[in-house]
Amino acid sequence: MPETDREKWDHKYQDLASNSSDPSPLIVAQANFLPATGQALDIAGGNGNHAIWLSQRGLQVTLADISPVALEQATQQAGQLGLTLQTCCIDFEQAPFPLGPWDLILSNLYLYRPLFSAMQAALAPGGILVCAQPTRTNLSRHARPPERYLVDEGELPKLVNDLEILHSWEGWSVTGRHESIVVARRP
Repeated sequence: MPETDREKWDHKYQDLASNSSDPSPLIVAQANFLPATGQALDIAGGNGNHAIWLSQRGLQVTLADISPVALEQATQQAGQLGLTLQTCCIDFEQAPFPLGPWDLILSNLYLYRPLFSAMQAALAPGGILVCAQPTRTNLSRHARPPERYLVDEGELPKLVNDLEILHSWEGWSVTGRHESIVVARRP
């Protein structure tokens, strides 16, 4: 990503009235598939709504994002809750993928297709990958996110072809977006 993208995200997080929010209901609904202990990586996790939730569930979480502002907000919020997060300021389109093995990798609303092979390889044996992304059908009701950041209908499960699919769903979510989610396990 160009430096202007980092700046864009820094400004977005600086402008937020509150630096915390609840995790996505779509992600929370997958709780029964998630490990209760181990190492978790939250990819492009912003100011940590999912990372904090995962930490509260007992995981040791590394929050990775391009925005140092978002990472600082997440660290502060976690500290106020008595939690510890590891953070990693990273441009996933330029830097090597964070070394695993990871017991859980979460990617919510971030799409960079070349990462899928790296995510699968970085999972520990038995590790879980959770990916949620809006689909192109979302454009029928919403102009954002733009087409570049949308998966085709039925595409997401195909992107994790080296893993065992535990759950896959596609449709209109409670947030009003047309989303696809896949939960998969490394053998």
